Amino acid sequence: MLDVDGVDVKLSNPDKIYFPELGEDGGRKGDLVDYYRTMATTGPILDAIGGRPTFLQRFPDGVTGDEIYQKHLTKYHPDHVESTRIVFPSKRTGQAFCPRIPADVVWAANLGTVTFHTWPTADPDNDHPDQLRIDLDPTENRTFDDVRALAADHVRPLLEELGYTGFVKTSGSRGVHVFVPIRPEWDFIATRRAVIALGRELERRTPDLVTTSWWKEERGDRIFIDYNQNARDRSMAAPYSARKSPNARVSTPLTWDELTDVDPNTLTIATVPGLVERRGDPWADIADHAAGLEPLLEMVHRDDATGLGDLPYPPSYPKMPGEPKRVQPSRNTDLKR
Repeated sequence: MLDVDGVDVKLSNPDKIYFPELGEDGGRKGDLVDYYRTMATTGPILDAIGGRPTFLQRFPDGVTGDEIYQKHLTKYHPDHVESTRIVFPSKRTGQAFCPRIPADVVWAANLGTVTFHTWPTADPDNDHPDQLRIDLDPTENRTFDDVRALAADHVRPLLEELGYTGFVKTSGSRGVHVFVPIRPEWDFIATRRAVIALGRELERRTPDLVTTSWWKEERGDRIFIDYNQNARDRSMAAPYSARKSPNARVSTPLTWDELTDVDPNTLTIATVPGLVERRGDPWADIADHAAGLEPLLEMVHRDDATGLGDLPYPPSYPKMPGEPKRVQPSRNTDLKR
């Protein structure tokens, strides 16, 4: 039993290897649980996921084993673990894990949770996001240097031009995530369209670098702005979450200055706690920068007026109002007439 801020949490199979590249030298389940125990009791990860619907990406046999992507809180759980009601695109409802205290995070880690994926909402209002999430997704021929340059040289200045503050983190792979705090006054349809408008403006300014095309056949070597990460029920790796990687990389919040020369491969469950201890959490005041959606909605209206309406949703979603035909261009018979 582990004492987690005064609450007992069971730890099972601590010596099981979760990250094969590290092996017994930092790659055990016990090392992952220790990481989450540290980050939860000192605050940063609970600041990021506390009170939010949180899905669990679990690897009970390590990252080379089978994956369980858990959206619903298990029926049997400790009394201290809470849930929050969510509504899926199908209109079905569910109860998602909603961490409140450090013991909740450690309990989930003991289930084999490697990555915590959060909604951009806060309980109890899970219909109105309080964050825009800009996912810069590189193609195989783009490097992390390309993505970091896009974030720093184009995404950040455009956000500031519109009156927004962007908070940047590594994805835990080759991508970069920028979260933008907003007031929770608009629904998922509006926030998703807002990110589409932002992506289209980036596309206009850097047409050889950025694309908002949902269809891979149209992207070429451009970096994709994955606007659908802002659709209802889509979640992103939370700040300070470990990722499915051989060396236990972490999706790590950074200052914009740090983004300039950071090597994401060095940000792991072994190194991130020390980094936070030395310089604090650069996302600590994210909620203080919440802004309105009006500037981006004006861009949405401008795009609509020029014939640039909505873009496709993921294939699992019901057909949405105003959505174009959901078929890849090479198979779209309407375009061939």
